[in-house]
Amino acid sequence: MDHGENPDPAAAVRPETASRDRRRPPSQADVAALAGVSSQTVSRVANDRSNVEPETRERVLSAMRILGYQRNSAARALTLGRFQALGVVTFDLSAHGNARTLAAISRAAQAAGYSVNVVCAQEQTEDAVQQAVRRLTDQAVDGLVVIEAQILDRPGFNVSSGVPVVVADGDPEHRFPSVDTDQAAGATAATRHLLDLGHRTVLHVGGPQDSYAARRRAAAWHAALKAAGAPVPALELGDWTAESGYRIGRRLAERPDVTAVFAANDHMALGVVRALGEAGRRVPQDVSVVGFDDVPESGYFAPPLTTVRQDFEEVGRQCVALLLDRIDRPEGGRTNRSIAVPTELLVRSSSAPPAGALPG
Repeated sequence: MDHGENPDPAAAVRPETASRDRRRPPSQADVAALAGVSSQTVSRVANDRSNVEPETRERVLSAMRILGYQRNSAARALTLGRFQALGVVTFDLSAHGNARTLAAISRAAQAAGYSVNVVCAQEQTEDAVQQAVRRLTDQAVDGLVVIEAQILDRPGFNVSSGVPVVVADGDPEHRFPSVDTDQAAGATAATRHLLDLGHRTVLHVGGPQDSYAARRRAAAWHAALKAAGAPVPALELGDWTAESGYRIGRRLAERPDVTAVFAANDHMALGVVRALGEAGRRVPQDVSVVGFDDVPESGYFAPPLTTVRQDFEEVGRQCVALLLDRIDRPEGGRTNRSIAVPTELLVRSSSAPPAGALPG
């Protein structure tokens, strides 16, 4: 371990050395002279090596700040065999889940000492995905996270990257390590909650058919109704927007048999609630409504929305942890491991027993 050569930086440097030629950037030798250590010690600090005493490390970092020394990222990458950067391929940053997942990945990466480069692919095609991957690998990243890639549903499709890949919300064939919310458990809990309140059945406003998450939520809703022996209504398909929920809600408001609705996300639930209210159908007295996501505004809907909470922070942490494990151990990492992050049903004021039901 390096204990440092000179505890007094001022004694190690002459004034004329400190006021060196400003026409060139400061070097490791300049930092070493000011800190009173060897160039090898400066190199160890610059490359985050552990075999440096804390006091010595702080002297070197202080000298770097004084001199304005910038660590050479390319040289550091050659030394460590990595660039301390992760790439993210995503497709729709306007979608709540994608934006929250990306933000969580960025925070987790930063905490681990990595920067994040993002490319938003314009469409779900093989060419678009591979082009996005190439743009990121050209920027020198150590690994990739791909968020909600429906293209991965296509049998035989693979991501050719040359670096480790982790998938968030996708990859039904488990070709890569993946992390996702436990979509099935969340949708089952929402459906069971409404059935347990005494509703004869639950109508589902699903997300778009090309969404892996939407399909799993719809499948779990269908299975929960079948398991309970409840009638299975026709699936209503929205597009994640409040406008689509409102459009569907207007149709549902005309049906007196509809007493419970589970929407595949909170924005569509908001649209349903408004449409019901405009038609004179009260929530929850006449129709109970449950959403999915727990967007920050859901507790302030009128009425506050019962919903399924997704832990996007944990999804981001797990994505980064899996990816760093693959980077650190390319052969022995947790190959193709799938992690399902638990959900939580938050019961608020938008769900209640159906009108006329006896107290439980």
